[in-house]
Amino acid sequence: MKQGMTKIAAAAALLALAACTTTPAPTATVSQQQQAVNLGIDATLGTLYATVPGSQELAHRARGILVFPKTYAAGLVLGGEYGNGALRVDGRTAGYYATTGVSLGLQAGAESRGLVFMFLTQAALDRFLAGDGWTAGVDASVAVARSGSNGTVDLTNPSAEVAAFALTNSGLMAAVNLESTKVKKLDVPVALQ
Repeated sequence: MKQGMTKIAAAAALLALAACTTTPAPTATVSQQQQAVNLGIDATLGTLYATVPGSQELAHRARGILVFPKTYAAGLVLGGEYGNGALRVDGRTAGYYATTGVSLGLQAGAESRGLVFMFLTQAALDRFLAGDGWTAGVDASVAVARSGSNGTVDLTNPSAEVAAFALTNSGLMAAVNLESTKVKKLDVPVALQ
């Protein structure tokens, strides 16, 4: 019964996302999509660094940074989320990824947000790279970042292996849950930089 409800929830979430008018049309070439993702990553990181004091210093310590410039979420009671992004290691794109998520609860409408996952340990990055897929909170401990009382980055779990940020155009989102966010590598070549 639970598996059937999960399938129904996933189907409803996909339908909700399909109806979202902000989802881009897949008419661009792979190269154009890669370029758009890379430009989006630069903009997302720029917004993060400008609006969250201490985030750039945390990024310098990170072994790798996975950025989804725009994830699209939509739902009515049942929700779904989807977005494309890339992993950067030492400032270079190391691979392209997709994220998905399904949620159940009080929700209505559609929104987009940027997601940033900073791998703070080499072990967490190595597990991410070695796996077929990755789930936040399952494959690594993830601390959702928020603005602290002094205006700098405050991690919900300071000993976590991954720091996560959820951003809108105006800055850091408060009270966001990224547990069970799924990430899968896309089978596309990495564009030369």
